[in-house]
Amino acid sequence: MDCVVVRYGELGTKGRSVRRRMEERLRGNVAAALEDRDVSGSVERTDGRLVVHANDAEAAADAAAALPGVVSASPAREVVPETERIYEALVELAEARDGGFDTYAVRASRARDDYPFTSPELEREGGAAVGRAVDAGVDLDDPDVTFEADVRPDTAYVFDERREGPGGLPVGTQAPLVALVSGGIDSPVAAFEAMRRGSPVVPVYVDLGDYGGVDHRARAIAACEHLAERAPNQDLRPYVVDGGETLAYVVENVDRGRMLSVRRYFFAVAEEIARRADAAGIVTGEALGQKSSQTALNLRVTSAAVDLPVHRPLLSMDKPDITARARDLGTYAEAAIPAGCNRLVPEHPETSGKLEGLLKVEPEDLLDQAAEDAGAASRIEW
Repeated sequence: MDCVVVRYGELGTKGRSVRRRMEERLRGNVAAALEDRDVSGSVERTDGRLVVHANDAEAAADAAAALPGVVSASPAREVVPETERIYEALVELAEARDGGFDTYAVRASRARDDYPFTSPELEREGGAAVGRAVDAGVDLDDPDVTFEADVRPDTAYVFDERREGPGGLPVGTQAPLVALVSGGIDSPVAAFEAMRRGSPVVPVYVDLGDYGGVDHRARAIAACEHLAERAPNQDLRPYVVDGGETLAYVVENVDRGRMLSVRRYFFAVAEEIARRADAAGIVTGEALGQKSSQTALNLRVTSAAVDLPVHRPLLSMDKPDITARARDLGTYAEAAIPAGCNRLVPEHPETSGKLEGLLKVEPEDLLDQAAEDAGAASRIEW
């Protein structure tokens, strides 16, 4: 394999100027991913595709497939768009597998209609050529391997796999958002979902002090490192806010509605960081009804603490689905380690909060203190 074909989806439906801008952003993101992984190569923007020319096509495909905006990436062989060369390349790919499959199919696509051959012809004749070279049968419905020929205006790409990417839009095509990252299962997934829609994220971790457990901070930092791998040309070093004293103050003053005040404090911290980072909103890992603080009524109360919009990408997702995405993202292993941070939760948490009642017991200066704590935040170096 001497190149990688990188496909995108949604951005291809945009208007010409927006599409060009997004394609160029994705091209830059792929180039940054190659550099981050020490893969030597160049990225070319072609009609409807990106093509990576690299000595190590396997590593380049892995780098590209990790990025938001990429639907799939295929290590490929580039040949002239002539039938005999395409058939030869298909046979070479099949023989290189040295067995290992019992059934196969050949699929072909053309970028235009004025070639002296059709896609069905390529599939039929290419499939026959492969059949003469290997001991395997054709299965067009559920083959063990699919060999493909993607014929473009001046060249053709032949390949036998598609490595799935996360899809969405390239990071950097939307305004940045502050992401509250706790190191648990949910919040890194929510942050990545925002990235997958094009927004760079500014991670914020609130250190819970005595209420956080030994590994709480380490888990959050590890989650941000995983996120950074998906956007190596963005600064994903988390802001760390020392919230221990303020949270102790909340525990002393608020009982039943405590977790609502804690969430309101987190949001106010995030809003202050957003002001400093010129971010357009806040991202959290909340899912409707998952915890006592995440009932529909309580979400209304906590959102009222800030003026910025609070984005909840996981709002309607079930926990098993969120966990599966955390595994795919690589953040699950650290997040599954018990961190011992349940001491903040009161014995009888509020599930039907009302803002008027909470404000009667919540410290009056809580949100001002949140802004002060955020102002003293430091950024992790790595």
